Amino acid sequence: MASTGAGTSIGRMQSVLDLLHQTMSSPWVYLAIFAIAVIDGFFPAVPSETAVITAGVFAATGQPDLLTVIAVAAAGALVGDHISYALGRHGGSRLLARLPDHGRRRAAIDWARRGITVRGGLILTVARYIPGGRTAVTLTMGAASFPRRRFLAFDAVAAVSWGIYSALVGYLGGLAFERDPARGLLLGLGLALTVTLLVEVVRWLRGRRREHR
Repeated sequence: MASTGAGTSIGRMQSVLDLLHQTMSSPWVYLAIFAIAVIDGFFPAVPSETAVITAGVFAATGQPDLLTVIAVAAAGALVGDHISYALGRHGGSRLLARLPDHGRRRAAIDWARRGITVRGGLILTVARYIPGGRTAVTLTMGAASFPRRRFLAFDAVAAVSWGIYSALVGYLGGLAFERDPARGLLLGLGLALTVTLLVEVVRWLRGRRREHR
């Protein structure tokens, strides 16, 4: 019975991998990555990192093309962030109040406001690596009427660096496990989660230091 259950699980995993292979081999995958990155810019419930990392894992096999994945992910992130900025500019307070509440919404908004006041657009680059945090920052920058040209300059750097980082994390996982994409994907997601946790820990420590002072 146990062997039958294990065989069924392996079969299902193989079916999922086959479906992913077919999806990643389609030219439509680039449009999908772009759309997911756009939506994630103003609706943080959409996991754009997962999509880009997954594409990066399969790019190690030759499909899809790594550079194209980076380009469409960065372009989608840039467009999504500007939509969020525009939404913040035309009704920031109400929109910030409606952000999905995962127990840390208010802390993310307060962090965004403090960061914009102290470091300006630099906070935007850091926030790009914090799911949910980037939406709070872009909405807040729009609500605070942060200069659009400066926003574009900083956001371009943030979007391109994020696209490169996410795709390469997946690509490295794919190279490490060329014959086992599932493990490559787990490695890529693990690396991304580790980086996110490190950013959060550094941010928390700096906040504690400011409170102590």
